Amino acid sequence: MTAQSAPAGQRWTASIDHLGPTDAPSVGGKAANLGELARAGFPVPPAFAIAENAYIAAMDAAGIRAELADRGAACRTAEDADLDSESQSLQDLVRRVNLPDDMRAEICRAYRGLGPDVSVAVRSSAPAEDAADTSFAGIHESYTDVVGDDALIDAVLACWSSLWTPRALTYRILRGYGDEPSIAVVVQRMVRSECSGVAFTADPRTGARDRIVIEAALGLGEVIVGGQVEPDTYVVSKGNFSLVDKNIGAQAFAIRPGRDGDRRVDLPREDATRQVLGPGLVREIAKLAAAVEEHYGAPQDLEFAVEDGDVWLVQTRPITTLGDTDTETDTDGGTGSGAATTPLVHGLGAGPGTATGTARVLTALGDSARLGDGDILVAPMTRPDWLPVLRRAAAIVTDGGGVTCHAAIVGRELGRPVIVGTHDATSVITDGSVITVDGDRGTVFAGAVAPARASRPEPATLPPSAATTEPTATALYVNLATPEAADAVAATDVDGVGLLRAEFMITGALGGRHPAAMIAAGRRREYIDDMTAGVEHIAAVFAPRPVVYRAVDLRSNEFAELEGGDVEPDEDNPMIGYRGCFRYVREPELFGLDLDVLHRVRSRLHNVHLMIPFVRTRWELAECLAQLDAHPLGADRRMHRWIMAEVPSVMYWMPEYARLGIDGVSIGSNDLTQLMLGVDRDSEVCKDLFDTMDPAVLDAIDRIIDRARASGLTTSLCGQAVSTDARLAEHLVRSGITSVSVTPDSAARTRRVVAAAERRILLDQARETAAGT
Repeated sequence: MTAQSAPAGQRWTASIDHLGPTDAPSVGGKAANLGELARAGFPVPPAFAIAENAYIAAMDAAGIRAELADRGAACRTAEDADLDSESQSLQDLVRRVNLPDDMRAEICRAYRGLGPDVSVAVRSSAPAEDAADTSFAGIHESYTDVVGDDALIDAVLACWSSLWTPRALTYRILRGYGDEPSIAVVVQRMVRSECSGVAFTADPRTGARDRIVIEAALGLGEVIVGGQVEPDTYVVSKGNFSLVDKNIGAQAFAIRPGRDGDRRVDLPREDATRQVLGPGLVREIAKLAAAVEEHYGAPQDLEFAVEDGDVWLVQTRPITTLGDTDTETDTDGGTGSGAATTPLVHGLGAGPGTATGTARVLTALGDSARLGDGDILVAPMTRPDWLPVLRRAAAIVTDGGGVTCHAAIVGRELGRPVIVGTHDATSVITDGSVITVDGDRGTVFAGAVAPARASRPEPATLPPSAATTEPTATALYVNLATPEAADAVAATDVDGVGLLRAEFMITGALGGRHPAAMIAAGRRREYIDDMTAGVEHIAAVFAPRPVVYRAVDLRSNEFAELEGGDVEPDEDNPMIGYRGCFRYVREPELFGLDLDVLHRVRSRLHNVHLMIPFVRTRWELAECLAQLDAHPLGADRRMHRWIMAEVPSVMYWMPEYARLGIDGVSIGSNDLTQLMLGVDRDSEVCKDLFDTMDPAVLDAIDRIIDRARASGLTTSLCGQAVSTDARLAEHLVRSGITSVSVTPDSAARTRRVVAAAERRILLDQARETAAGT
């Protein structure tokens, strides 16, 4: 394609040592993290970044930017075959682009600044990549041993085009990215890797924070992330950097860098099974990893390469998939009616959880149509282009790979049980047979097998010596989004559901159809039936514990993404726009759907209660409650009426809300924080300002609790912060909150934090009493 001129005066590149975290929106997480490491003095190979504005300007100059965005958005509803075809067409569009002359010249000057005809790695660095909640592991392309101006430009275009691969399109759909995508690029001097690998500063399998897990292989590290070999695994104590455990892998070949391209080299038997890293290198890498974690203040996933005995860091990102570190383990395989308890295969447990389903042994991506929703994928290994298949699988089992390979990372992000490195799963497991995958232990059983830990007695029947938690005066609830997780969560030591997000069931049970579109199509009853079934299941497994159902609270931009969402208004700031209580006043038919669902559920199960979100003023709440009172559900006065406390005006209106008949308030800490501090909670640029522990936010929380208590209302907090910050949990207990509602994976840890806080309060009171006497 012929390029037009690009905007004058723009800079397209930046040296890596001039970048830091605040540059992530323009150069991507990968480049920003490398820049931060370089500026902090860590060993990072010289590099420069090509900012995302270069991609946007090049697409604009070629006249295809709008076409890419429109056709990419249309892929959200495409079937796999259509997605593949459209993806290839979009990639071809990008690869044919001719860069504007000034942009090409600047990129080539930056390249020559790394040295004459230096060999470089060209890696994608999307703005959302390597962020705190997403890794984009292996989603976009990278190229190694690129030499020369022309080869570099070709590699940059190839990186840009990988924004439109099926796996990239699918990943964005799964992670809910609705904005126009863009991509930056890192160009980095090649490290001639004798060996390379990855290091996790917390165990990605268990979440344990007191150890470092290192995986290493000979040659380039792509064989690890791609799961092409079983790497060595070294587990190192974070306290004294002593070796806790190691597993020597099996590597039949290595990828060696070379000027004529990477070469696959078959390894002799003695190299295939020898230890890759000596004790000194293991310790050095572990110390480097721990220093990086300390610098960032959060667990990290690093990539390293060793050249002439020197260790180089070529990438770091936050670990996005840590679970609760308090998962109980036992040595029993499990029990099941008529099922054998001898495992079929063993491997590395790389994604926690258990799943039972039909095994589909797929040896090539072309066979993926045989895998239905809920089947278990058994494969030699998965690559990033398998992502559209992984999203359908209930669990993933592979012959190769380590805990940091693509299947493991993406499987954990999708919440699937994952077992890798089994060596022989594809030959031992029979296609079409029913199997059970235990991702905690790395074992696969024939038939439907219930792990021993899943069938523990109810807490009330445990003798005192068997109790694993202590009771707390502060109730511990969980946040829940779908019926699928309800059975497992209900079996844990929680007091109920403090936040059931109705909107997530729209995208699940209803297949992503807009409620208004269903009403217009005469499918109102279908909506009620499907939603009722989901809520009833959750209420039944938690009964008699309470389940607080929050009415649908999608923002207008989120509603617009649903099928039939073209009726939504176009808002500049949907976060504080047409949503919550005010929307129910303007669209009583929407609120009526929630009321009908709850009325049906409560005719059989009385533990479900209603919560109204995003209440701004007294008059809108009064009108909303008038709709409730006019509905048959309004006569059910045993149903508690909650509101979300997200808008600071709730502090002023609390007594009036109580007089309107509200029974309780649940503090939404995310919205409250953003509105107290005036910072968009979704802003990457302003993320350093977003702090729920800010004294102003804590003071607002205290005032809400105090005024609610004075008005006779119960109080809870269901925001993300209480699940991740023990300080906030203790602060809430000391403030006298009635309950907290957390993510299921942090419930056990939060229960202990709450119990400890309650004990400290009693001790403080005892000391004060003693001092007074």
